[in-house]
Amino acid sequence: MERIAVKVCGMRDADNIRAVSELDIDMMGFIFWPRSPRFVRMISSSAGIIPDYSAERLKTQIGKVDDAAAALRGIKRVGVFVDDMPQNIVTRTYNYSLDYIQLHGDEPRETCENIRATIDPDIHPGIRIIKAISISDPRDLDRCRDYAGVVDLFLFDTRCSTVGGSGMPFDWHILDAYDGDIPFLLSGGIGPESAARVKAFRHPRFVGVDLNSRFETAPGVKNVDLLRTFINEIRNENE
Repeated sequence: MERIAVKVCGMRDADNIRAVSELDIDMMGFIFWPRSPRFVRMISSSAGIIPDYSAERLKTQIGKVDDAAAALRGIKRVGVFVDDMPQNIVTRTYNYSLDYIQLHGDEPRETCENIRATIDPDIHPGIRIIKAISISDPRDLDRCRDYAGVVDLFLFDTRCSTVGGSGMPFDWHILDAYDGDIPFLLSGGIGPESAARVKAFRHPRFVGVDLNSRFETAPGVKNVDLLRTFINEIRNENE
């Protein structure tokens, strides 16, 4: 099996961003949905989590990913949006130098097409789009057909009353029915104890995992030691 890609999502604390960027990860996700407890406009400070409406300060926070170690490894920045206005997505892609746009709502195919046409090549040549699909039974996979040819990755997450971040898993056997050509990331309830299950999972289009709430000490703050151990476990072919 090829190397399992790792995306760590829901980042917003400057020191935590720096520490996680030193791990062997491929993508780091920043959530631009105001109703999320991991909304990046809520900045960590010595006084706690406070609203911050300064675009420059937010760029400084996310810019911590650009330290030498992260830049050398080429960690990709992922902006997560939920049914947002295309103009907001385009603006944030430019302001925060996003490499991927993750659409985590009910965005139709046309939205994906319009966003790509607007951003590539003038704003960010080669921008990549991830479409999240909520899964509870095999019928949910039917939605994938709507996005064939217009997205680069799927992210299969647990269907729940919230928009992701539930910490609850879904039955990965459902994905046996996925016969599309677009590769996918696994999400939904993957935690420190899931390494063996991830390593045992087999699907020709499976390329990586999305890690979030199960590795947190608080919303938006990741336990670096747990992440490091998990990444080492899923990439150790001798186990």
